[in-house]
Amino acid sequence: MSSSAPVAPSKDKLNVLSFTGKNKILHLGWMAFFLTFFVWFNHAPFLSAIGETLNLSKDQVKTLLILNVALTIPARVIIGMLTDRFGPRIVYTAILAIGAIPCFTFAFAQDYNTLALSRFLLGFVGAGFVVGIRLMSDWFPTNELGTAEGIYGGWGNFGSAAAALLLPTIAIGAAAVFGGDEGWRYATATSGVVMAIYSIIFYKMARNTPKGATYFKPKKSGAMMVTSSGDFWLMMVFKLPMYLALALLAWKLSPDGVSLLSQSSVTMVYIGLAILYVYEFISSYRFNKEVFTTPVPVAHRYDFKQVGILNILYFATFGSELAVVSMLPLFYQETFSLSIVMAGVLASSYAFMNLMSRPGGGWLSDKFGRKITLLILTAGLAIGYLLMGFLDSTWPLALALLITMFCSFFVQAGEGAVFAVLPLIKRSMTGQFAGMTGAYGNVGSVVYLTVLSLVSYQVFFFVIAATAVVGFFALFLLKEPEGIIIEEMPDGTFAEIQVSHR
Repeated sequence: MSSSAPVAPSKDKLNVLSFTGKNKILHLGWMAFFLTFFVWFNHAPFLSAIGETLNLSKDQVKTLLILNVALTIPARVIIGMLTDRFGPRIVYTAILAIGAIPCFTFAFAQDYNTLALSRFLLGFVGAGFVVGIRLMSDWFPTNELGTAEGIYGGWGNFGSAAAALLLPTIAIGAAAVFGGDEGWRYATATSGVVMAIYSIIFYKMARNTPKGATYFKPKKSGAMMVTSSGDFWLMMVFKLPMYLALALLAWKLSPDGVSLLSQSSVTMVYIGLAILYVYEFISSYRFNKEVFTTPVPVAHRYDFKQVGILNILYFATFGSELAVVSMLPLFYQETFSLSIVMAGVLASSYAFMNLMSRPGGGWLSDKFGRKITLLILTAGLAIGYLLMGFLDSTWPLALALLITMFCSFFVQAGEGAVFAVLPLIKRSMTGQFAGMTGAYGNVGSVVYLTVLSLVSYQVFFFVIAATAVVGFFALFLLKEPEGIIIEEMPDGTFAEIQVSHR
């Protein structure tokens, strides 16, 4: 075995003020992620205006929130596999370019069906996050990886806050120039134009790996590889909630919900999801059938339980962020009787914290250890959501804002800490792991937003706090990544990657 780690050969340190070497890739990555989130949540500041324009019910408006995050569940899994196979440069470029199309159809939709379908398809751009996780893992050494992933995720996530801050102003300007009260259409369309232009910039400037470095691909492609029979069964258990979340969405669209789909159509969706799960079960078994008869060499092994625990944590952290970012402008507007612009500005404080909190979570993990950092942050986010559950119109607005920012810090720092662990499980499968864990964030958002459509804002926040407690106890089963990770090189030899949190 080689004793050298196959990390980025560049000698430059992580420096956010630099735009050369790996720092250039960091900036290109977070800007791509920023634009996908900017477009993904370009509807959030305009929910009331969209409802008035198309004469939508409150239930229809809330259903748009669920539709917005639904497609990202399968998309993140698929994009993770494509990224490991074809590389981040091609895959991210495609997401940025293709994602602009449903953005335009949403902006100029004239009926609810077109609006809903466009919002559903826009969930595809939310899968871009997965691509950057793999990109960062191939450019940054282990002792900087948590910080780099945190900066990428945190600054990129700020796109949702930027949308809440900037798009209402653009809409007001567009309405002044073109007349009418539908400035939201021009604002959302503009965001799609910018994202499409950036796809060209990213393609021309990004690279998959540093010059001379190896781009690791999974030994086999077609499904997620596991390394023991027990891990196979655990993987299939963790795949099931992704199908159940889509079934939950179908129920919400049924006559029992907003009646966007007929009962027969919903029944067909249920049957289709069941068939797909059985198909994936059979495909995954065929892909991994050797683990039931032949022990897997140590060099190829990893513990899927690690991935499963991170799935649970991302359900509570990123799942709650997606849900809260979607509804918070409306929450502030209705609870404190604010204007659409003021509600958007105050609600942006939640995502604004991403600039420091998510990188902070990664840095704390690099500095003090992955597991202890996650334990502290998960406890903090449970307390934060518990406090948000007590907010109502009798609270001072300034105090409500402080509690929102307090909660947001722990949520987003927790996300950064999750992805400080994930690339250290098995580097060649980082894209697939990120796809599954990222998808669990969307599973969480679908569940939370469905809960929101059935209960009050206060109960909604209490439910999130309760799931965070579940994640806290699951963390006690997590193994701190220490020592050596062994990866197979393309030529069949093996290389040792030193893992350290200091």
